[in-house]
Amino acid sequence: MSNDDRVEHRKTNLQGRVLVVDDEATNRELISEMLASEGYDVVTVQDGLDALNQLAVPLPDVIISDLRMPRMSGFEFLEVVRRKYPDVPFIAISGEFAGNEVPPGVPADAYLEKGSFSFDQLRIKISELLSAPSTTQPAIEFVAASASEM
Repeated sequence: MSNDDRVEHRKTNLQGRVLVVDDEATNRELISEMLASEGYDVVTVQDGLDALNQLAVPLPDVIISDLRMPRMSGFEFLEVVRRKYPDVPFIAISGEFAGNEVPPGVPADAYLEKGSFSFDQLRIKISELLSAPSTTQPAIEFVAASASEM
C-alpha cells in the first residue's frame, strides 16, 4: 500500500486502520479501546499467525505487535510484513528490551517497552508514522548521511 493509499484510507476511515497483535487479551483490549476512542478502526488478533490472515484488503495503516507470542512470534510476523508489505509502519511492543528505542536487529519502525509506555507515547508514535512520507526513507537518509561522513 502506498502512502497515498494510506492517506485516502484515513480520509474514509477516520484516523486509519490499526492491527493490534498480542497474546495477552488484556493488552489487546486496552490498546483497542484507547485507539477506538481516538477514532481508529482497530482489528485485534492473538498472534502472528492470526495477524497474517488479517493482512488482506484493506491493509492496516499501522501494525502494533508484541514480539513474544505462541504459534508465530512477533519477530517472525515482522519478517513477513517487511518482506511483503515494507511500507506498512510497524510498532513493536515487548518486555524483552529496555527503553523506547528500536533494538538492534529488530526491523520495526518504532519500539515501546511493554508495561512502561503511556497511551500518549503510543498515540504520538502512530501519528508520526502515519504522517511520515515513507517508512523506508529514514533508512535511506541514514545511509546517505553515513556515506557523506566518510
